[in-house]
Amino acid sequence: MPDLDGPSGVAVWESDTWRVTALAWMDDRLAAAGIARLGDVEQPRVRPWATVLRAPTTIGPVWMKAAAADTAYEVGLYDVLVDVVPDGVITPIATDAGRGWLLLPDGGPTLGDRTAGADRRAEQVAGLVDAVVRYGALQRACRGGVPRLLDAGVPDMRPARMCERFDEAVAATERFVENHGTPADRAAHARVVALRSEFAGWCDRLSSSSLSASIDHNDLHPGNVLGAGPDTRFYDWGDAVVAHPFAAMLVPLRYVAHLLDCDIHDDRVRDARDAYLDGFAALAPDEDLAATLDVACRVAEVARALTWERAVAAARRDGVAVDDEWARAPLETLLSVLGDPPRRDQSVMCS
Repeated sequence: MPDLDGPSGVAVWESDTWRVTALAWMDDRLAAAGIARLGDVEQPRVRPWATVLRAPTTIGPVWMKAAAADTAYEVGLYDVLVDVVPDGVITPIATDAGRGWLLLPDGGPTLGDRTAGADRRAEQVAGLVDAVVRYGALQRACRGGVPRLLDAGVPDMRPARMCERFDEAVAATERFVENHGTPADRAAHARVVALRSEFAGWCDRLSSSSLSASIDHNDLHPGNVLGAGPDTRFYDWGDAVVAHPFAAMLVPLRYVAHLLDCDIHDDRVRDARDAYLDGFAALAPDEDLAATLDVACRVAEVARALTWERAVAAARRDGVAVDDEWARAPLETLLSVLGDPPRRDQSVMCS
């Protein structure tokens, strides 16, 4: 992960000293871009892993994001994405990789905002399916940029590394199970440990796939999709990893099932899956893409578990209260690798 030039965290970001420094940087970067701030700055969100400032300007609202060391790679990731897939992301007004700072123009309402309400769920599903098809195109364009992504510090969740990540997730969740787990938790965790050899086989299968690694947003849901159609943009990349491309479908396909109130194997969810897979068919004409996606999503549960663990660890480092549901999230996510029905809705990461 990138080494930041200074401290970060809730206490830092809520301090007057940090705010003065951040606003001076914001105003300087805005002026350099020919933009002026028009009013007071709000701080609508402070989390142990990042904070966000919102400022009114002559071009509309702008957003400054400051990330902790664990997620500061998002700044360098933007630099790569803007270079490789400029039409797929918002172009930052300014970046400071050393401090983990991003300054972004407003991207407008998210897909989730535009289609909020139970009566608009079908519209939200349609928008999400269109978005994942466009996201697949972004992934295909990014394949050659993987070395740059890794150099930027984006976590390496490629199939060849996932057995190592499996061990990390098992060790991290074992501490929770030992201290707070129920007998059912201990039994399920033991089943995961016993799955390691089979998990290694899944990783080998993904390593032999005709499709090379790419960027996995790792939290792709309607709240992280801006615009529509050819103007679709993806943002909030703080959970992103480098992985088999199909791992990126774990969250959106589960979200489709959630919106439709159906099983993940429902034909409507499969239709969404197939729409995404159609874009990869020419790259792997002899591969059973649906089967590969099933394996990739199951392996991706480990990456998601580690993302949750990182968030929980950041909160504890900051002295932020961690409730029981949040503390259990890494374990619950890891247990999903067993293939059992999820024990809780994990469609959306905390952000």
